[in-house]
Amino acid sequence: MPTTHLLYLHGFRSSPQSTKARQMAARMAARHPQVRWWCPALPPSPREAMALIMDGIADWPRATMAVVGSSLGGFYATRVAALTGCPAVLLNPAVDPARDLARHIGAQTGWHDPTQQFHFQPGFIDELRALEVGPLERPERVLAIVAQGDEVLDWREMTARYPGSRVRLLEGGDHALSDFEARHLDDVLAFLDPV
Repeated sequence: MPTTHLLYLHGFRSSPQSTKARQMAARMAARHPQVRWWCPALPPSPREAMALIMDGIADWPRATMAVVGSSLGGFYATRVAALTGCPAVLLNPAVDPARDLARHIGAQTGWHDPTQQFHFQPGFIDELRALEVGPLERPERVLAIVAQGDEVLDWREMTARYPGSRVRLLEGGDHALSDFEARHLDDVLAFLDPV
C-alpha cells in the first residue's frame, strides 16, 4: 500500500537540519504534499526519544506508515518497524549503539548547531540496550543502504544485521551518504511508494 505517513529519524548529535532530512523534506513537500511528514528533534535520552516517537505516531495508520532512519536513527527506526510492522529504510544504521556510544559519554555539541550542547549520560547506554530488538518478523519490508566507505560504522555489521532484507551495499561512500539526493533519494521513495 502507498505510504501516507512518513517518519524520519536523525542520528546522534544530528537534527532535523541534517542534509538528508532537509533533502527528503523538500522532495516530499514538492512531489508528495499529501503525505504526512514528521522529522522530530530527538532528545539525547534514548528512552525519551523512543517515547516521543511512539507518542507522535500513536494515531498513524500502521498499514500505510513508513520510517526512514539514519545512523542512530536507523537503530530507532528498526525498533519502530519491529513494533508497528511498517516498512523501513535504514541509512548506514547503527547496529550496536550501546557499545559504540559508550566512548561518547560526557559533554557533546550538536553537529548542525555547535551552540546546542547536551550531556550524554552513562545511563543512556542501558536505555539503548533496552531498545534492542531481535530479528524482524517482516525483513522484506526493510531497505538498508550501507556504504563500505562509512568512516564511523562497520559495513559488515550493518549488512549482517538485516538478513532477508534488501541491502544496497555501496562501494566507497561515507557515513553521511553525501550523494544521497543525487543517487539514493529516488530509490528510497520508490521503495516507500508515497501517495
